[in-house]
Amino acid sequence: MEQPITERRAHREPWNKDKFVGQKAPLRPKEICAIRIRLQLGARTRELAPFNLAVDNKLRSCDLVKLRVRDVTHGEHIAARAIVMQQKTRPVQLEVTEQTRESIAAWIRSSGRHPEDYLFPSRLHSSPHVSTRQYARIVRG
Repeated sequence: MEQPITERRAHREPWNKDKFVGQKAPLRPKEICAIRIRLQLGARTRELAPFNLAVDNKLRSCDLVKLRVRDVTHGEHIAARAIVMQQKTRPVQLEVTEQTRESIAAWIRSSGRHPEDYLFPSRLHSSPHVSTRQYARIVRG
């Protein structure tokens, strides 16, 4: 037998009650500087290079993880400017600051990357580059 429509269901709490939802506020320059210093002091080149590149150029994670070494280098040197094809919009010119060039060069040296390799490779053999989810975990850490 069906229940009458007039009965009230038990009250459930909404999943987002007392939680901040929606887009997060952008990092402030003071916070960016603090993160860079922590990564530098910890000698965490794997995290510092993508962080610097993303912050300097406001790249989406899907475009950042697909960068190849040849996209940001000219021979042995890190380029001051590079053009990258974005997935969702148009080609964009990257401005690579001196601090970012140093962190990318340190990452390439320590990881032994070649020009045809992805700049940020995955540790899994099934994926050629870091996934956007893994990149999000790195950023969160």
